[in-house]
Amino acid sequence: MLSLRVARGSAPTVLLRRLLVAAASAGTGFLLLAALGYAMGHPGNPPAAGARLAWCVVPFAAALQLSVAVSRSEPSGRLHSGLAAAGLGRGGVPLLAAATTALTCALGSVVALLVFLQVRGGTALGSDRPLPVAGALTLLAAVPLLAAAASAASLWPRRAAPAAPASADADDPGALSAVTAPAGLPWGAALTAIGLAIEVTADNLSRSTATDLLPLPGGLGSAAPTVLAGWALTAAGMVLAGPGLVHACGRLLSLHRPGALRLLAGRTLQEESRRIGRPIGVLCAVTAGALAALELYGTGDRELGPLTGFAAALITVCALGTVLTAALEARRTREHSTTALVQLGVPASLLRAAAGLRCAVVLVVVIPLTVLIAQLASSPLAA
Repeated sequence: MLSLRVARGSAPTVLLRRLLVAAASAGTGFLLLAALGYAMGHPGNPPAAGARLAWCVVPFAAALQLSVAVSRSEPSGRLHSGLAAAGLGRGGVPLLAAATTALTCALGSVVALLVFLQVRGGTALGSDRPLPVAGALTLLAAVPLLAAAASAASLWPRRAAPAAPASADADDPGALSAVTAPAGLPWGAALTAIGLAIEVTADNLSRSTATDLLPLPGGLGSAAPTVLAGWALTAAGMVLAGPGLVHACGRLLSLHRPGALRLLAGRTLQEESRRIGRPIGVLCAVTAGALAALELYGTGDRELGPLTGFAAALITVCALGTVLTAALEARRTREHSTTALVQLGVPASLLRAAAGLRCAVVLVVVIPLTVLIAQLASSPLAA
């Protein structure tokens, strides 16, 4: 009930983000129910049904990441005192965020069930068999429960760390000294390189030996399990390297006697690298996967299935929504610094130019890397 009252009094932008979470939950729930319907309609082909359900993990993870990002971006500072007075203590905000996320995702799951029952007309979705209620409810409850748990875990108060010097304070948007670089860039680069090497090696072995292949979604062919494992390592490396890459972009802007514009843009990128770097890494991994899929789609006479196109659109929207939400959260955390700069006489045009410069530098760095990784990753699967 408290989460409903908070939702009713939220700003339109907050409601819009929650509506996006509900839509992501609805799309993921529909894909899970479609996999269940395919298994019912093809009882003699358990491997294909299992593969369809396994591929739902990707949009499932994208929806979870979006829900966590939206929970972290919602302003909750004014709720602390009220929740503490109500006896909820330090865990009040995480519990409220978990309840709100569960309610939002449950609404999306209900919509998914209604849409699935409406379009379940072909034998491909098992319309000739009764829908197992327990299995459908289990699949639909997975997104709300895991999203609520992830939101609560991300917002749960942790023990205060020892005071660090100003040069290492990565959470202070107004720090004047350089921010310590995230440690994930070399590890992410190494993991990406290992994943690409595994893909190429596994593809050569699968061609020379009789290896069981796993079907790719949407009629894109098949690939060896080791190749897909290499792809997963490559994507994980891109996500891990995201914060360090954004920090490196900030360092690049601040090199060699920077002026006010480059210094402001570079230091802001360094300070926000941990907050926006990982969502950017996820978006790069999704883009690389989309480019690789387009490369596969153009190598032969393949027809992309409607559910695959829907899943790809859902993953892309979730990744874009996560990046935009993280950017809004970063903007909210530096409001005090922006206000202080305006009071000191810094023109608003300089702040807008710094924001544009930050976006341009990040795009110039990540787009070529994403295209290169997509080309390298798609070559083992193009056969």
